Amino acid sequence: MGRGEPSVLIDATAVPADRGGVGRYVDSLVQALDHDGAPITVVCQPRDARLYHELAPRSRIVPAGASTVTRTARLMWEQTTLPALARRLAVNVVHSPHYTMPLGISVASVVTLHDATFFTDAVLHSSVKARFFRGWTMTAMRRATLCVVPSKATANELARVTKVRPRAMEIIEHGVDVERFHPPSPEEVRAARAAIGLGRMPYVAFLGALEPRKNVPALIRGFAKAVEHRSSPPALVLAGQPGWDTQVEKALDAAPRRLRVIRAGYLPFGTLAGFLGGSELVAYPSLGEGFGLPVLEAMACGACVLTTRRLSLPEVGGDAVAYCGVGAGDVAVALSELLDDPSRRAALAGAAQRRAKEFSWATSAERHREAYGKAWLAHGRR
Repeated sequence: MGRGEPSVLIDATAVPADRGGVGRYVDSLVQALDHDGAPITVVCQPRDARLYHELAPRSRIVPAGASTVTRTARLMWEQTTLPALARRLAVNVVHSPHYTMPLGISVASVVTLHDATFFTDAVLHSSVKARFFRGWTMTAMRRATLCVVPSKATANELARVTKVRPRAMEIIEHGVDVERFHPPSPEEVRAARAAIGLGRMPYVAFLGALEPRKNVPALIRGFAKAVEHRSSPPALVLAGQPGWDTQVEKALDAAPRRLRVIRAGYLPFGTLAGFLGGSELVAYPSLGEGFGLPVLEAMACGACVLTTRRLSLPEVGGDAVAYCGVGAGDVAVALSELLDDPSRRAALAGAAQRRAKEFSWATSAERHREAYGKAWLAHGRR
């Protein structure tokens, strides 16, 4: 942005150790901003200081101390210590990338709101989590100088369900980390298969937390219906952190014993390209996403992707993915059609790889810099 660009403090203390979607957003954004020469300071958990020094070698990295280790302590630190830290570091903007924000901040504030499902599909979250994030979403929309959302769908849903007119809102799409998510080499595919224990068996892949919003029970039932009469059915591999969806176990117990369903758990980042790109197809029948980073990452790996048209997912997938309904029967029909049609899978895989190139963290970082500038100017006019 050139002369007069604001200095920005990015609060990365809410990033979880397992590096889910929010973690990948913050890490990738910080790296891209640093590479672009943005004047940023990153405040992080002590465990992440080394990582951010590596991701952002030109930037100032400030470990926050042990007072941010637990969620309750971190929230207290955010309200009491972060405002003073922002003053001491003489920054112009504080970016809070995960819903909450310091209420006593004296500089411009930017808050990222990732989705609206805490309002639209509250039953898909724990009641405590839903109430917490609904409250903070409303607060951020009223109090932040500017809110960032990752998709048009999220912006529209927030406007519809909250009835709050934010001071300013910017739609800034995520990018994709092409170093981690790329069409895999044969060696990467073999390594992923070895990590899962698959051998040479073909498989349908799912990557995400096993939580109700991801609709995994319908995927399991739909998969069983799609392949139960095949002489050589593929496996279904569920990779990702265990969640609180109690229906997953029931769906697994009901699956025919001759079918192979693998709960792979958390897979290291180094295996994900091989896992996604080495599959017959990636199935992600989500009930709704604020953006859909797992879909974009699978597309970047050259995978054929099956997902739903809920909320933001068509903004990411466009015409380069296959779509289905959210019921087990809908999933079964779509899976069966794709498994029966290798040429369509190959065409979708190629289209997905091309479309994924339209999303970059460099572009996202540039848009964030513009948002920081707008917030700084707006704050100065008050």
